[in-house]
Amino acid sequence: MTPGQRKPIILASASRSRASLLQQAGLAIDCVPAGVDEEEIKLAMQAEGTSAGTVADTLAALKAERISLRNPEALVIGADQMLDCDGRWFDKPEDKAALRDHLTALRGKTHHLLAAVCVTQNGTRLWSHRETASLTMRPFSDTFLETYLTTCGDAVLDSVGGYRLEEMGSQLFDRIDGDYFTILGLPLLPLLTFLRQNGALDS
Repeated sequence: MTPGQRKPIILASASRSRASLLQQAGLAIDCVPAGVDEEEIKLAMQAEGTSAGTVADTLAALKAERISLRNPEALVIGADQMLDCDGRWFDKPEDKAALRDHLTALRGKTHHLLAAVCVTQNGTRLWSHRETASLTMRPFSDTFLETYLTTCGDAVLDSVGGYRLEEMGSQLFDRIDGDYFTILGLPLLPLLTFLRQNGALDS
């Protein structure tokens, strides 16, 4: 790198939504999936009684560190999101049938989205942060659920919650408490503050 040149920024993820958030915020990023076996790590940590928030922190850091070691000059962003409802963890639904089961289980309850982000360079953790949003689903009817499943596109299957708030997913809820970007899977504003403070963005 030449003097005054900014460090490249890499998102250690294949997540289209997180990449879109960063790009829409004006960041020039490369996306490099970390290849972490998230399911195995979640199962092991759950068996040990680890909290959902700690799992999110761990996965975000593992993703960032793995890509950071291969790209030592870059700032590498790792992120992860967990959905916890009364101690039960939910993953992205595999198909519409799984989504139906998913939403039926969350109906009428408050669940928590825990979004973690970590930035590393050359394998060293520079910064990490986690935020939580609480979302209360209304006790919607089976008729509405079937309408939702028919109307929503397959893009909702990329969400751990099975919904997109900017679309029909907003009709699933009575109340939402928390940062919008956290719900989308990335605590964006604290991340941008860190990047500005470290010269990766204009202050």
